[in-house]
Amino acid sequence: MRQALHAEWTKLRTLASTGWLLLAAAAVRCPSEGCADDPAKISLTGIYLGQAVVAVLAVLAISGEYGTGMIRVTVAATPRRVTVLAAKAAVLTGLVLVTGAIAVLASLLAGGLILPGHGIGPSHGYPAISPGDGPVLRAAFGSVLYLALIALLSLGAATALREAAAAIGVVLGLLYLFPIIAFAAGNATVSRHLQQIGPMTAGLAIQATTGLDSLPIGPWAGLGVLAAWAAGALLLGGLLLRLRDA
Repeated sequence: MRQALHAEWTKLRTLASTGWLLLAAAAVRCPSEGCADDPAKISLTGIYLGQAVVAVLAVLAISGEYGTGMIRVTVAATPRRVTVLAAKAAVLTGLVLVTGAIAVLASLLAGGLILPGHGIGPSHGYPAISPGDGPVLRAAFGSVLYLALIALLSLGAATALREAAAAIGVVLGLLYLFPIIAFAAGNATVSRHLQQIGPMTAGLAIQATTGLDSLPIGPWAGLGVLAAWAAGALLLGGLLLRLRDA
């Protein structure tokens, strides 16, 4: 396993797009319009875009090997294919957790400095963004876990589908189509259920620090839904990786 981890870390860090994708994930910010009235959640709105970048990075972590045929060398060097997938998942998760933590911390600090000047601060009745505040800490920690779970979901989908374009399309469809369908459903009950099972709408409930009673699903329960999606994708990907020829 140690050799597999070292090999996957070498491949991921030398992937030409990795640095740029991680930089893009850390650079996204909340737009000046259309944000919610929750200061912490406003500061973390960049996750909506950053997750797409993380998904692309995770897909490329394995689909690139299928495209070049490198996957045959990988499984020849590490015959236990589940070990290959586990190593990829571990390296990818570690990279996303570190980058995500930096991005989330920077976003909250920026929000604490910028938002009061736009009328979203304690002087206007909004809660302050304080890292020592329980809900804010949960939103920050949960956002980092959210990005890691998105990476694992994407890795599982890419392992199952092999093709980068198909995997990216499926993952982004799962993330962004659920809220669109929920909005267009025209039925409050159906819309609420769709938000409860959608990986993005459920998972991002972890960011809410106010109005928790009005959420379709609780913060940690919502993150659990996303974890179930990620686990399902990884299980399917791992099974197909074992059964199919490289």
